[in-house]
Amino acid sequence: MSKILFTDQEQYLLMKHPYVKAVSKKAITYTDEFKAIAVKEYGEGKFPRQIFEDAGFDIEIVGIERAKSALKRWRTAYQEKGLEGLEDSRNSSSRRLLARELSIEEKYARLEAQNALLRAENELLKKIGSSRKVVDKGKEKLTAEQKFQLVQFVIEKYGLNRMVRYLCELVGVSRSGYYRYFSEEAQLNRQARDKADEEVKAIILKAFNFRRRKKGARQIKMTLEHQYHITYNLKRIRRIMKKFQIICPIRKANPYRRIAKATKEHRTLPNLLNREFKQGIARKVLLTDITYLSYGKGKRAYLSTIKDAETNEILAYETSDRITLDIALNTVKKLKNSKIKLAEDAFIHSDQGVHYTNPHFQKKVKVMGLGQSMSRRGNCWDNAPQESFFGHFKDETDFKSCETLEEVKREIKSYMIYYNHYRGQWNLKKMTPAQYSHHLLQVT
Repeated sequence: MSKILFTDQEQYLLMKHPYVKAVSKKAITYTDEFKAIAVKEYGEGKFPRQIFEDAGFDIEIVGIERAKSALKRWRTAYQEKGLEGLEDSRNSSSRRLLARELSIEEKYARLEAQNALLRAENELLKKIGSSRKVVDKGKEKLTAEQKFQLVQFVIEKYGLNRMVRYLCELVGVSRSGYYRYFSEEAQLNRQARDKADEEVKAIILKAFNFRRRKKGARQIKMTLEHQYHITYNLKRIRRIMKKFQIICPIRKANPYRRIAKATKEHRTLPNLLNREFKQGIARKVLLTDITYLSYGKGKRAYLSTIKDAETNEILAYETSDRITLDIALNTVKKLKNSKIKLAEDAFIHSDQGVHYTNPHFQKKVKVMGLGQSMSRRGNCWDNAPQESFFGHFKDETDFKSCETLEEVKREIKSYMIYYNHYRGQWNLKKMTPAQYSHHLLQVT
């Protein structure tokens, strides 16, 4: 039987053919008349394609392999029994008798099995952290493997060895699949696969814990390629992470904080950037902002950064325990003292915070030969890459154990080195910001 399935439209077209008795998704039942004609023409030397097309069939729908196998089967039957061998005898063949009515004892046994299965299924759901309500609503489904294990557990616990078929029907799996799953060969294969997965897990954990920074699947893939010269498929990494519960905390956006930061009343400069963050030139579009960091017992520090929008590289940063104008001014001074060569017509973009509307800050920027741009009022998306950096930064750093500002500064310095030189980024051709910046500067 061909593995190619018929679509509903193809079944409809085939059923209209006079030489077709019935059609399913997998097979066609032809009339005895067509079988006789086909066998005769096949014996005269006609090819299967020609026979079917002459009879009005669309060979593209029927399939040439299906046509060939049908003709060989009919020819063999004809040689053995003549025309009688081509007749469809399924209507006249004896069929299984209808199942007899179950006795009271059998009905009771089935109810007991069903209740046992339900109790066991609830136990399994608790183990995997789900609930009956979630499953019943269709939000989560048990895998075939879990269902096989569930059936085996019920059989062993309640001694229902003679009800394998019934229990498999209840959970929606085949009996043959159940026996195959617990066969010696399948168990050996699973053991080999689990052993191989354990080896991959150890390698993935090396990348996951590289430089003590939290990482998701894509970061792990790039770290493996850059640091260990190992290439794994992204799906494989995600499968192993799911199997062994290697979890990278996913940050949740805080719209209130971002809106509060963006909705400043001062608006003295126009939005020159207009969200054109990627302009193909390194060190032209500079993004800046300030965020707070909680550490110790109720202590707070502040971090100001200047980021290259094209390469995502952090060009300068300043940490302070006070959010005064100095934190913004010192960041710009560090950029100047770093002697980083900026692109022609470079400009710095920020929100409408009081630090950036301050005349002293604007004068400092102007003296450096930089233009200045500001986000629109109440629109945090106008400085989205900078906001995104702070989000990842807070996910991947640990300030809970820091007791002093100096410890906070050491942690920030460590992260900045990691971020610029070791943390590959998917959208930078899997390069680190420093590598991508060097790549762009070499090209231009």
